[in-house]
Amino acid sequence: MPTLRKTILAALHARLSELPAAVLRGEVLPERVPGDGLLILRDGEPEEPEVTLSPLTYHYQHRAELEAVVQGADRDAAFDTLTASIGSALAADRTLGGLCGWVEAEAPRPVDLPVEGAASLKAAVIPVVLHYTTADPLG
Repeated sequence: MPTLRKTILAALHARLSELPAAVLRGEVLPERVPGDGLLILRDGEPEEPEVTLSPLTYHYQHRAELEAVVQGADRDAAFDTLTASIGSALAADRTLGGLCGWVEAEAPRPVDLPVEGAASLKAAVIPVVLHYTTADPLG
C-alpha cells in the first residue's frame, strides 16, 4: 500500500497531467522538448514536521519540485503560458481531492539555456509546497 506522501505526489502528477504540456515524474530531461512544453515532477523532500501530541500528529510542508521547460522562438510567451496553466491547475483543487490541507506553488526563477545547434531552452524549477498531516511519519 502506498504511503500518504506517495499518494499525494501521484495526485499532483495526475492533476498536472491534465495540462497540454508533457508531464513526467522523476525522469531525465529528454532530447526533445514538446511544443507545448515539458514538466518533470521531482518528489523533493518533506521538511522537518511540526508535531502535535494527543493524538500524535505530524504536520508536513513537503517541498516537491516541478521542472518547467519550453523551447522555440517564442520561449517567453510559451513559458508564461505554461506557468499560468500550472497555477490554474493547482488553484482548481488546492487539496488534491482532500489528500492535502493546501497546495501552493512558489514563483519560478527562469533561466535561458543555450543548446548547440537548436533553439534555446527556457527553464525553471518551481517549488510546490504540499501541506499535509499524518499520524505516522513512515506511512
